[in-house]
Amino acid sequence: MKRMTEKSEPDANGLSQVQVQEPTDSDLVAATRAGSEAAFTQLFERHRHFVARLAYRFFSRREQVEEIIQESFIKAYFAIDDYQGGHENSFIAWLARIAVRTCYDELRRQQRRNESNIGDLTEDEAAYLNEKLRDLSVSGNIEGAAISRDLANKLLSRLKPEDRLVLTLLKLEELSISEIATVTGWTVAKVKMRSHRAQHGLRRLLRKFL
Repeated sequence: MKRMTEKSEPDANGLSQVQVQEPTDSDLVAATRAGSEAAFTQLFERHRHFVARLAYRFFSRREQVEEIIQESFIKAYFAIDDYQGGHENSFIAWLARIAVRTCYDELRRQQRRNESNIGDLTEDEAAYLNEKLRDLSVSGNIEGAAISRDLANKLLSRLKPEDRLVLTLLKLEELSISEIATVTGWTVAKVKMRSHRAQHGLRRLLRKFL
């Protein structure tokens, strides 16, 4: 790993100032491969909020998000030798793929544990959704209007894991079809098919409240 370099530049008074250059992600990856736990800790601290933000798209409970963060970085640590680097494959893009697949695995585990009903709407929430979305149904784009609302997680929790994953990345993360294919490891054709099915499923779900 490249050590932080010191660079002197004169200030307004002509005095020398020392600027500290932070190591890049690639520097830290190289150091981690060489056995530096401190380097990986720095990667963790640098990118944990990114993984947390992504996890909160799928899970509302803090303990679930913390589990996703820990699991994602554990997987990243043990797969660090597989990281190729390069402009088109930055560390954060590589980490995003690991985090998305970790979220997907957890969604599937929840489905097997029959936890899909944790997102049941209360009567007040159903009434709120009814009121806010009724006038949007004419436009035929009710799923796009609802997906950004606070109730999104509760609505999405009723979809199949694959559909929820695609719809969350497409509507909330605003990724393209090709970007979703990259982070999930699926083909573009599969993502397109899942996107169509997911949006159809959400429309059908929303109409129950309209």
